[in-house]
Amino acid sequence: MAIAVERTTGGWLSGLIGILIFSGSLPATRIAVMDFDPLFLTVARATIAGMIALVILLMTRTARPQRSDWGSLLVVAFGVVVGFPLLTALALEHITSARSIVFIGLLPLATAIFGLLRGGERPRAVFWLFSVLGSALVAGFAAIGSDAGAMRGDLYMLGAIVVCGLGYAEGGKLSRHLGGWQVICWALVISLVPMAILCAVMVPDSFTEISMPAWLGLGYVSVFSMLIGFFFWYRGLAAGGIAAVGQLQLLQPFFGLMLAALILAEPVGWAMIAVTVGVVACVAGAKRFAH
Repeated sequence: MAIAVERTTGGWLSGLIGILIFSGSLPATRIAVMDFDPLFLTVARATIAGMIALVILLMTRTARPQRSDWGSLLVVAFGVVVGFPLLTALALEHITSARSIVFIGLLPLATAIFGLLRGGERPRAVFWLFSVLGSALVAGFAAIGSDAGAMRGDLYMLGAIVVCGLGYAEGGKLSRHLGGWQVICWALVISLVPMAILCAVMVPDSFTEISMPAWLGLGYVSVFSMLIGFFFWYRGLAAGGIAAVGQLQLLQPFFGLMLAALILAEPVGWAMIAVTVGVVACVAGAKRFAH
Protein backbone atom coordinates (compact mmCIF):
# COMPACT_ATOMS: atom_id res chain seq x y z
CA MET A 1 0.00 0.00 0.00
CA ALA A 2 2.82 2.39 0.96
CA ILE A 3 4.64 1.61 -2.28
CA ALA A 4 1.49 2.36 -4.31
CA VAL A 5 1.00 5.69 -2.53
CA GLU A 6 4.65 6.62 -3.05
CA ARG A 7 4.41 5.70 -6.72
CA THR A 8 1.27 7.80 -7.15
CA THR A 9 2.82 10.78 -5.36
CA GLY A 10 5.92 10.47 -7.51
CA GLY A 11 3.70 10.38 -10.58
CA TRP A 12 1.95 13.62 -9.60
CA LEU A 13 5.31 15.30 -8.88
CA SER A 14 6.75 14.23 -12.23
CA GLY A 15 3.57 15.36 -13.96
CA LEU A 16 3.76 18.77 -12.26
CA ILE A 17 7.36 19.29 -13.42
CA GLY A 18 6.29 18.39 -16.94
CA ILE A 19 3.44 20.91 -16.82
CA LEU A 20 5.77 23.66 -15.57
CA ILE A 21 7.99 23.03 -18.59
CA PHE A 22 5.04 22.89 -21.00
CA SER A 23 3.69 26.17 -19.63
CA GLY A 24 6.37 28.04 -21.54
CA SER A 25 5.55 26.33 -24.83
CA LEU A 26 2.85 28.63 -26.17
CA PRO A 27 4.57 31.91 -25.19
CA ALA A 28 7.78 30.59 -26.78
CA THR A 29 5.89 29.53 -29.90
CA ARG A 30 4.25 32.96 -30.08
CA ILE A 31 7.69 34.59 -30.03
CA ALA A 32 9.06 32.18 -32.64
CA VAL A 33 6.22 32.61 -35.17
CA MET A 34 6.84 36.35 -35.23
CA ASP A 35 9.85 35.60 -37.45
CA PHE A 36 9.54 31.94 -38.45
CA ASP A 37 6.90 30.42 -40.73
CA PRO A 38 4.64 28.10 -38.66
CA LEU A 39 5.27 25.12 -40.95
CA PHE A 40 9.04 25.59 -40.82
CA LEU A 41 8.89 26.05 -37.04
CA THR A 42 7.01 22.74 -36.71
CA VAL A 43 9.45 20.67 -38.74
CA ALA A 44 12.52 22.47 -37.37
CA ARG A 45 11.63 21.83 -33.73
CA ALA A 46 10.86 18.17 -34.49
CA THR A 47 14.15 17.78 -36.39
CA ILE A 48 16.24 19.33 -33.62
CA ALA A 49 14.53 17.28 -30.90
CA GLY A 50 14.71 14.14 -33.07
CA MET A 51 18.48 14.44 -33.51
CA ILE A 52 18.96 14.86 -29.76
CA ALA A 53 16.66 11.90 -29.09
CA LEU A 54 18.64 9.74 -31.53
CA VAL A 55 21.88 10.56 -29.73
CA ILE A 56 20.27 9.70 -26.37
CA LEU A 57 19.02 6.34 -27.62
CA LEU A 58 22.41 5.47 -29.14
CA MET A 59 24.37 6.52 -26.05
CA THR A 60 22.11 4.56 -23.70
CA ARG A 61 21.93 1.58 -26.08
CA THR A 62 18.20 1.42 -25.51
CA ALA A 63 16.51 -1.72 -26.79
CA ARG A 64 14.14 -1.26 -29.71
CA PRO A 65 10.41 -1.31 -28.90
CA GLN A 66 8.43 -4.45 -29.56
CA ARG A 67 6.67 -4.79 -32.88
CA SER A 68 3.29 -4.23 -31.19
CA ASP A 69 4.50 -0.83 -29.89
CA TRP A 70 5.25 0.81 -33.23
CA GLY A 71 1.61 1.59 -34.05
CA SER A 72 1.18 3.40 -30.74
CA LEU A 73 4.45 5.28 -31.27
CA LEU A 74 3.12 6.52 -34.62
CA VAL A 75 0.01 7.81 -32.81
CA VAL A 76 2.24 9.63 -30.30
CA ALA A 77 4.30 11.10 -33.14
CA PHE A 78 1.16 12.26 -34.95
CA GLY A 79 -0.27 13.85 -31.81
CA VAL A 80 2.63 15.54 -30.04
CA VAL A 81 5.47 15.70 -32.57
CA VAL A 82 3.50 16.99 -35.58
CA GLY A 83 -0.17 17.74 -34.83
CA PHE A 84 -0.05 19.86 -31.68
CA PRO A 85 3.02 21.94 -32.62
CA LEU A 86 1.68 22.68 -36.10
CA LEU A 87 -1.87 23.57 -35.06
CA THR A 88 -0.73 25.77 -32.17
CA ALA A 89 1.76 27.58 -34.41
CA LEU A 90 -1.04 28.26 -36.91
CA ALA A 91 -3.35 29.38 -34.09
CA LEU A 92 -0.79 31.83 -32.73
CA GLU A 93 -0.77 33.69 -36.02
CA HIS A 94 -4.35 34.75 -35.21
CA ILE A 95 -4.63 34.91 -31.41
CA THR A 96 -2.42 35.88 -28.50
CA SER A 97 -0.59 33.27 -26.46
CA ALA A 98 -2.67 34.35 -23.44
CA ARG A 99 -5.88 33.44 -25.28
CA SER A 100 -4.46 30.17 -26.60
CA ILE A 101 -3.25 29.17 -23.13
CA VAL A 102 -6.78 29.17 -21.74
CA PHE A 103 -7.67 26.39 -24.21
CA ILE A 104 -5.14 24.16 -22.47
CA GLY A 105 -7.83 23.80 -19.81
CA LEU A 106 -9.58 21.46 -22.26
CA LEU A 107 -6.61 19.08 -22.40
CA PRO A 108 -7.43 17.13 -19.22
CA LEU A 109 -10.85 16.18 -20.58
CA ALA A 110 -9.38 15.18 -23.95
CA THR A 111 -6.64 13.17 -22.24
CA ALA A 112 -9.12 11.49 -19.89
CA ILE A 113 -11.43 10.54 -22.77
CA PHE A 114 -8.58 9.01 -24.75
CA GLY A 115 -7.29 7.38 -21.56
CA LEU A 116 -10.71 5.74 -21.28
CA LEU A 117 -10.73 4.66 -24.92
CA ARG A 118 -7.07 3.67 -25.31
CA GLY A 119 -5.82 3.01 -21.78
CA GLY A 120 -8.80 1.20 -20.28
CA GLU A 121 -9.04 3.54 -17.29
CA ARG A 122 -12.36 3.98 -15.44
CA PRO A 123 -12.43 7.13 -13.28
CA ARG A 124 -15.39 7.68 -10.94
CA ALA A 125 -18.46 9.57 -12.15
CA VAL A 126 -17.71 12.63 -9.98
CA PHE A 127 -14.31 12.89 -11.68
CA TRP A 128 -16.07 13.45 -15.00
CA LEU A 129 -18.26 16.11 -13.41
CA PHE A 130 -15.24 18.19 -12.37
CA SER A 131 -13.47 17.55 -15.66
CA VAL A 132 -16.47 18.61 -17.76
CA LEU A 133 -17.05 21.64 -15.52
CA GLY A 134 -13.48 22.84 -16.02
CA SER A 135 -13.74 22.29 -19.75
CA ALA A 136 -17.07 24.12 -19.92
CA LEU A 137 -15.49 27.18 -18.29
CA VAL A 138 -12.84 27.24 -21.01
CA ALA A 139 -15.36 26.70 -23.81
CA GLY A 140 -17.55 29.49 -22.46
CA PHE A 141 -14.64 31.89 -22.33
CA ALA A 142 -13.69 31.08 -25.93
CA ALA A 143 -17.24 31.64 -27.14
CA ILE A 144 -17.47 35.13 -25.63
CA GLY A 145 -16.09 37.99 -27.67
CA SER A 146 -14.62 35.96 -30.56
CA ASP A 147 -14.16 37.86 -33.80
CA ALA A 148 -13.46 36.23 -37.18
CA GLY A 149 -9.70 36.18 -36.74
CA ALA A 150 -9.90 34.88 -33.19
CA MET A 151 -12.39 32.21 -34.24
CA ARG A 152 -9.92 30.78 -36.75
CA GLY A 153 -7.24 30.66 -34.07
CA ASP A 154 -9.72 29.11 -31.63
CA LEU A 155 -10.55 26.33 -34.11
CA TYR A 156 -6.87 25.58 -34.62
CA MET A 157 -6.47 25.36 -30.85
CA LEU A 158 -9.43 22.99 -30.51
CA GLY A 159 -7.87 20.72 -33.13
CA ALA A 160 -4.56 20.91 -31.30
CA ILE A 161 -6.23 19.88 -28.04
CA VAL A 162 -7.80 16.78 -29.63
CA VAL A 163 -4.60 15.46 -31.22
CA CYS A 164 -2.55 16.31 -28.14
CA GLY A 165 -4.96 14.49 -25.81
CA LEU A 166 -4.66 11.43 -28.04
CA GLY A 167 -0.86 11.64 -28.03
CA TYR A 168 -0.72 12.10 -24.26
CA ALA A 169 -3.01 9.15 -23.53
CA GLU A 170 -1.25 6.84 -25.99
CA GLY A 171 2.16 7.86 -24.67
CA GLY A 172 1.06 7.41 -21.07
CA LYS A 173 -0.15 3.89 -21.84
CA LEU A 174 3.10 3.00 -23.61
CA SER A 175 5.20 4.46 -20.78
CA ARG A 176 3.92 1.82 -18.38
CA HIS A 177 6.23 -0.75 -19.96
CA LEU A 178 8.47 1.21 -22.33
CA GLY A 179 9.45 4.09 -20.04
CA GLY A 180 8.55 7.77 -20.27
CA TRP A 181 11.68 9.18 -21.92
CA GLN A 182 11.94 6.18 -24.23
CA VAL A 183 8.44 6.83 -25.60
CA ILE A 184 9.08 10.41 -26.67
CA CYS A 185 12.58 9.61 -27.94
CA TRP A 186 11.34 6.80 -30.20
CA ALA A 187 8.39 8.91 -31.38
CA LEU A 188 10.81 11.68 -32.34
CA VAL A 189 13.23 9.30 -34.04
CA ILE A 190 10.58 7.68 -36.25
CA SER A 191 9.55 11.19 -37.28
CA LEU A 192 13.11 12.39 -37.87
CA VAL A 193 13.63 11.52 -41.54
CA PRO A 194 10.43 13.11 -42.95
CA MET A 195 10.76 16.10 -40.62
CA ALA A 196 14.41 16.64 -41.61
CA ILE A 197 13.55 16.45 -45.32
CA LEU A 198 10.72 18.97 -44.90
CA CYS A 199 12.99 21.19 -42.82
CA ALA A 200 15.57 21.24 -45.63
CA VAL A 201 12.88 22.04 -48.20
CA MET A 202 11.27 24.81 -46.13
CA VAL A 203 14.44 26.45 -44.82
CA PRO A 204 14.27 30.25 -45.24
CA ASP A 205 16.39 31.85 -47.94
CA SER A 206 18.02 34.02 -45.31
CA PHE A 207 18.23 34.05 -41.51
CA THR A 208 19.49 37.62 -41.25
CA GLU A 209 16.08 38.98 -40.27
CA ILE A 210 15.44 36.35 -37.59
CA SER A 211 15.65 38.00 -34.18
CA MET A 212 17.36 36.52 -31.14
CA PRO A 213 14.04 36.11 -29.24
CA ALA A 214 12.72 34.01 -32.15
CA TRP A 215 15.83 31.80 -32.02
CA LEU A 216 15.41 31.41 -28.27
CA GLY A 217 11.75 30.51 -28.78
CA LEU A 218 12.74 27.85 -31.32
CA GLY A 219 15.36 26.51 -28.91
CA TYR A 220 12.89 26.28 -26.03
CA VAL A 221 10.15 24.47 -27.95
CA SER A 222 12.71 22.11 -29.51
CA VAL A 223 14.62 21.06 -26.39
CA PHE A 224 12.20 21.59 -23.51
CA SER A 225 8.67 21.46 -24.97
CA MET A 226 9.38 18.67 -27.44
CA LEU A 227 11.76 16.51 -25.41
CA ILE A 228 12.64 17.18 -21.76
CA GLY A 229 9.10 18.02 -20.66
CA PHE A 230 7.89 14.66 -21.91
CA PHE A 231 10.50 12.81 -19.83
CA PHE A 232 8.63 13.97 -16.73
CA TRP A 233 5.13 14.05 -18.21
CA TYR A 234 4.93 10.50 -19.55
CA ARG A 235 6.55 9.16 -16.39
CA GLY A 236 3.87 10.96 -14.38
CA LEU A 237 1.02 9.61 -16.51
CA ALA A 238 2.34 6.07 -16.24
CA ALA A 239 2.87 6.19 -12.46
CA GLY A 240 -0.15 8.21 -11.35
CA GLY A 241 -2.74 7.32 -13.99
CA ILE A 242 -3.53 9.00 -17.31
CA ALA A 243 -6.88 10.49 -16.31
CA ALA A 244 -5.81 11.51 -12.79
CA VAL A 245 -2.41 13.09 -13.49
CA GLY A 246 -3.81 14.49 -16.72
CA GLN A 247 -5.88 16.90 -14.61
CA LEU A 248 -2.66 18.75 -13.76
CA GLN A 249 -2.98 20.27 -17.22
CA LEU A 250 -5.67 22.51 -15.73
CA LEU A 251 -2.82 24.27 -13.91
CA GLN A 252 -0.99 25.02 -17.14
CA PRO A 253 -3.13 28.06 -18.06
CA PHE A 254 -2.32 29.63 -14.69
CA PHE A 255 1.44 29.34 -15.22
CA GLY A 256 1.17 30.17 -18.92
CA LEU A 257 -0.80 33.37 -18.35
CA MET A 258 1.84 34.60 -15.92
CA LEU A 259 4.54 33.97 -18.52
CA ALA A 260 2.49 35.66 -21.27
CA ALA A 261 2.11 38.75 -19.10
CA LEU A 262 5.71 38.84 -17.86
CA ILE A 263 7.57 37.91 -21.05
CA LEU A 264 5.27 39.12 -23.84
CA ALA A 265 3.49 41.90 -21.94
CA GLU A 266 0.19 40.57 -23.28
CA PRO A 267 -2.99 41.78 -21.61
CA VAL A 268 -4.46 39.34 -19.12
CA GLY A 269 -8.00 40.41 -18.31
CA TRP A 270 -10.15 39.56 -15.32
CA ALA A 271 -12.16 37.09 -17.43
CA MET A 272 -8.99 35.11 -18.16
CA ILE A 273 -8.02 35.16 -14.49
CA ALA A 274 -11.51 34.11 -13.36
CA VAL A 275 -11.65 31.21 -15.81
CA THR A 276 -8.14 30.12 -14.84
CA VAL A 277 -8.99 30.16 -11.13
CA GLY A 278 -12.14 28.16 -11.87
CA VAL A 279 -10.37 25.43 -13.79
CA VAL A 280 -7.60 25.26 -11.21
CA ALA A 281 -10.28 24.66 -8.55
CA CYS A 282 -11.49 21.72 -10.63
CA VAL A 283 -8.08 20.04 -10.30
CA ALA A 284 -8.57 19.37 -6.59
CA GLY A 285 -12.00 17.86 -7.15
CA ALA A 286 -10.88 15.75 -10.09
CA LYS A 287 -7.83 14.46 -8.19
CA ARG A 288 -9.97 13.56 -5.18
CA PHE A 289 -12.36 11.40 -7.21
CA ALA A 290 -9.96 10.05 -9.84
CA HIS A 291 -10.03 6.51 -8.44
